[in-house]
Amino acid sequence: MTQNQWSSVDDYFDSVLGNEDPALAAAAQAHVAFDLPDIGVSRPQGKLLHLLARIQGAERILEIGTFGGYSTIWLARALPPGGRLVTIEWERTFAEAAAGHLEQAGVAGVVDQHVGRALDILPTLAEAGGPPFDLVFIDANKPDTPEYFTWALELSRPGGVIVVDNVVLGGAVGEAGNPDGGVRGMRRFHEMLAAEPRVSATSIQTVGGKGYDGFTLALILP
Repeated sequence: MTQNQWSSVDDYFDSVLGNEDPALAAAAQAHVAFDLPDIGVSRPQGKLLHLLARIQGAERILEIGTFGGYSTIWLARALPPGGRLVTIEWERTFAEAAAGHLEQAGVAGVVDQHVGRALDILPTLAEAGGPPFDLVFIDANKPDTPEYFTWALELSRPGGVIVVDNVVLGGAVGEAGNPDGGVRGMRRFHEMLAAEPRVSATSIQTVGGKGYDGFTLALILP
């Protein structure tokens, strides 16, 4: 199959199952203002996150990597009354753009935005001693994914779910000698998963409008 075919199938699914409103559509175009590739999750992936959060009954969600707020909106809209979402973004201009999209989507009141280096902010969340998270979505700097996962495990409850995006990297994750920092980070992350007795996990390859990649789903065992 070709990229055109993958995109065509995504377009079909979007036409029959998509329910993207103007706020989501605006957040999906955040990359344009920053002259960046389309690095956010796709509409089907956003809906998958939303459904996972609802299936999980998640009342507390942590997101590492806000970007334009697209996945944030999907996740926030899955929260029950009284639920909260904490999201972390390194780049202030991205976070400011996301804040506008969250306001437009009507979810700003249930989202706590943090701006700064995630590996500096995550320890402060642990020190604050708040309730554990039910679901964590990691979609940030790929070389640091193992450290993000370590904190996600620390901050989540038994029975919680951790989702890590972009784990396939166009197939490069299978290349043991690849020197790229993101590839090395993802390989180290999977080796960590294999050695971690507290979780049961799987990684799924995906194709679609955003190309060839995949995600990892990890369940924290009771």
